[in-house]
Amino acid sequence: MMEQAPHGVDPHIPNAARMYDYFLGGKNNFQADRELAELVLSVMPDAREGTRQNRGLIGRIVRHLCDQGITQFLDLGSGLPAQENVHEVAHRHAPGAKVVYVDSDSVVAAHGRALLAAPGVAMVEADARRPEEVLNHPEVRSLIDFDRPVALLMMFFLHLVPDDDDPQGFVARYREALAPGSYLALSHVGSDVDTERIMRVAEFYKQANSPFCPRTGEEIAAFFGDFDLIPPGLATGLSPDIGWPFIDPDEVPFMDEHLARMGYAGVGRKPGA
Repeated sequence: MMEQAPHGVDPHIPNAARMYDYFLGGKNNFQADRELAELVLSVMPDAREGTRQNRGLIGRIVRHLCDQGITQFLDLGSGLPAQENVHEVAHRHAPGAKVVYVDSDSVVAAHGRALLAAPGVAMVEADARRPEEVLNHPEVRSLIDFDRPVALLMMFFLHLVPDDDDPQGFVARYREALAPGSYLALSHVGSDVDTERIMRVAEFYKQANSPFCPRTGEEIAAFFGDFDLIPPGLATGLSPDIGWPFIDPDEVPFMDEHLARMGYAGVGRKPGA
């Protein structure tokens, strides 16, 4: 548990990344983060398990993409380091893989630099909503060759970005910058079911540093543009024949029907290679 806030950080404002850390059982959070996270859990008791499942999903997707020959990963809105980080999974399956984490939170970046130090790995403090800032960042360019296929990860990130920031527009600019054969992977909270609970959580997040902006499945699918979704496409926790890499066959379903349908995930491949 953090005893003191770093310079420039207000520990009294809940932070979405530190709340995520709390859901995972981490210690890099403040009392304000825990209190707001507990309010979320009072409405969605399975949020903690859902967060854990998202970490597992990230690992399965990274492993799958390594199997497809991908050795470059750009993780946007990466959040605080946790168990089974992208580079740890990637290096087990592709030892020479290059991984760049990007987050705009200075505390996240500081922890990332301290805990993610490894060859071929970088933690960049930049605003993922500004593709040019990220794509032209010297540390990104030093590791990622955009003339070759890249895996762009947006896991549990876009539902913290309001429509006013034009997420469809900036995701499109990232897609355009990627070479053919690249992949976009994302997970996103949906708003198709149980709207009342979703709206209550969104109200809670108004106290935090980031809004909570769930979207419909149709809106989430639009983030992939002309990328080809790999089977089973954009999936929820209850999609029929959901398959690899979205569900671990060794784990039984853990959520009630409504909550399971709130989580979307998909992986798309840029055509042309």
